[in-house]
Amino acid sequence: MTAQIDRRSLLLTGSIGLGAFTVPGFAQTPNISTAQGFTHGVASGEPDAESVLLWTRYVPTSGEAVELKAEISDTADFARIVAGGAQITGPWRDHTAKVTLDGLAPGRTYHFRFVAPDGSFSPTGRTKTLPQGPVARFRAAIFSCSNMPFGYFNAYAHAAARDDIDLAVHLGDYFYEYRTGDYPAAKDSVPNRRPEPVGELIHLADYRLRYASYRSDPDLQKLHGLMPMIVQWDDHESANDSWEGGAENHQPDEGDWNARRAASIQAYREWMPVSDEPWKAYDIGTLATLFRTETRLLARTRQPDVAPLFRQADPIAALKAFRDGAWADPAATMMGSQQEVWLAHAMRSSVKAGQRWQVVGFGTIMGQTIMPAAATGWIGADASARAKGYITSGIAAAKIGLPFNYDNWGGYPAARARFLRSAQQLEANLVVISGDSHNGWAYDLAQDGKPAGVEFAGHSVTSPGYESGVGVDPRTVAAAMVSANPELKWCDTSRRGYMAMTLTPDRVSNDWVMVDTIKARSTTATVGYSTSVMRGRNLMT
Repeated sequence: MTAQIDRRSLLLTGSIGLGAFTVPGFAQTPNISTAQGFTHGVASGEPDAESVLLWTRYVPTSGEAVELKAEISDTADFARIVAGGAQITGPWRDHTAKVTLDGLAPGRTYHFRFVAPDGSFSPTGRTKTLPQGPVARFRAAIFSCSNMPFGYFNAYAHAAARDDIDLAVHLGDYFYEYRTGDYPAAKDSVPNRRPEPVGELIHLADYRLRYASYRSDPDLQKLHGLMPMIVQWDDHESANDSWEGGAENHQPDEGDWNARRAASIQAYREWMPVSDEPWKAYDIGTLATLFRTETRLLARTRQPDVAPLFRQADPIAALKAFRDGAWADPAATMMGSQQEVWLAHAMRSSVKAGQRWQVVGFGTIMGQTIMPAAATGWIGADASARAKGYITSGIAAAKIGLPFNYDNWGGYPAARARFLRSAQQLEANLVVISGDSHNGWAYDLAQDGKPAGVEFAGHSVTSPGYESGVGVDPRTVAAAMVSANPELKWCDTSRRGYMAMTLTPDRVSNDWVMVDTIKARSTTATVGYSTSVMRGRNLMT
């Protein structure tokens, strides 16, 4: 059945063996019915060779504190409990619980559940520990940019229906913070896909309620219940184009940014199957090390804004001064010096340990991308002034070697160079995975004229790409983009889905899986493009 999500109620159907029941609201939100018991299924994350983090949410009749027990078994009938733990939870953490269980076997599939004080059980989940030692093959499904009103989460549904995925990775924009009708506009919204609250997310209660809405989606719940997920945030988990000191979508009349940022982080850590560590490394046997990073809220320098330069008497001169000055400033950072040093040392340890691959997840694209001159022909007669300005300014910037997006690594060239040079010096076998752009991209990353690694940049689960802003054939857009950008080897600017990355000792391959629609629930999808990289080359084949 289809999940009906509207302002009156949040109904969950068909979730991991549960019947339909009302998903919770909060006491301060009277227009949503309050549910009790296990309200949002189960999830797992932070997998290790011997441990895994388990998540659930339980609201007792009293609404007060309660102790939940976690059980994990190597059989679906729980005849043998191999590990267990407990946590006291309550309204101070929105009734969510996270329990990390240790003493597990590497590379093993487990079943888990939670037990309430009244003896009731949560839905049963399935998870898997990371392997240890030599690994012949490991596959991860990689997601980003899930905007519920734009459509159904068919990418989650398709991945959940597969039997060959070992791990899910979410690179950010798990939800969007906008008020109803902003993004998307009402005319572009799919019926019955309106998350709560209707207003923009600013306070802790807002962020919590938006998680409750998104986590009521049956396809997302099923994915969480079937495999561990490694997650990291990008900007929309707080506010659009966020950085350490603010965000494009945070205005002075919305209060103190630090309070809003803290609220978004607290809700994220309550509702997501993630530890409180801001960044972390995960060893996949001797096959690879996967690095979870943070590039938004903790140390990111404010993004450059070139719009004022186009209002000066000589915009080109102003752009050149910016290119040679502020844009190249080595103090501008995505990660901050502490994380940069941690990542460099962690990658060095991975290489020295003989790990075959170093896979780094970033929220935004690293590949160099300029606006092609041919983009002039993409502007339709009915295009908005904003769309026209974006393309014309991007073309002007490209003529002097500047990118058109400064919210990704294109706004931080010195930081990008430090990272890639470090990878080169370590002789890492670097694979960057990224999200944010809503489109699919494949880059050969280079630094100082030499290969440094490859990047597989993922398309969105539902958020629209270039096709929403230009009126030409997407193949025309892709051809022009590839022609204008030496690092870019392929792109798709019109379809939604997820990436499926397969690691083997000597090759990493990546499929861009394209769902057939997001306007209705469906599990039909095709592989739109595949590419791979051989170990020791740092170039795609």
